[in-house]
Parts: sequence; C-alpha cells; structure tokens
Amino acid sequence: MSAVQKLLGALVLAGLLIAAGAGLGAWLAAGHYRPLLDAAQDDLATTKAGRANLEALVVEQGRKLGDLVLAGQEREQRAAQAQADARELAKTDYAAANRLLQERTGGDQCAAATAIIDQELGL
Repeated sequence: MSAVQKLLGALVLAGLLIAAGAGLGAWLAAGHYRPLLDAAQDDLATTKAGRANLEALVVEQGRKLGDLVLAGQEREQRAAQAQADARELAKTDYAAANRLLQERTGGDQCAAATAIIDQELGL
C-alpha cells in the first residue's frame, strides 16, 4: 500500500467516524428533544382550543350585550311614552286641582273644599 492509499483510507475512515458521530449526535438530540417538542405541541393545541373557545364566548357575550342595550332602549322609549300619556291624562285633573286651589271661598275650609270637590265631580 502506498502512502496515498493509506492517506485516502485514513480520510475515508475519518469521514465515516465523523458521519457516525453526527448520526449518533442527531439520534441522541432527537431522543432528548422529542419529548419536549411533543409537550410543546400538546400545549399549543390546548392553547389554540382554549383561544377558540374564548373567542366564541366573547362573540356570544357581545351579542347578548347588544340585545340588552336594545332592550334597555326600548324600555326607555316605552317609559317616555307612558310618561307623556300619563301627563296628557292628568292635565284635566291637574287643571281642576289648580282651580280648587285658586278659588276663594268663605267660611269653613273643609266645607268649602267639600263643596268645590262635589261641584267638580258633578255631585
């Protein structure tokens, strides 16, 4: 064997040893990091599922809140209309009460008030 052949053989052997070392290193690294990667992947899946659930809940909550706001506005409008109707209905009674207060009568105030009330009621 010549020196060149010995050198080539040594280089091939060194290459094989380097390749074997790299393969062994990759296998050991995969054995060490694979459980960590699997756990991280599981955590990611759980987090994505939780996020999707929270998004659905937020959408539902927003819809319900919108419904509550609309219901409140409707109640406010109905209450304002009821106030206006009651005010309109009370105008005649309010005017009658003001007339009772403004009329001056002599004598006993209770008898005068009774007479005025009876007069207003048509008794």
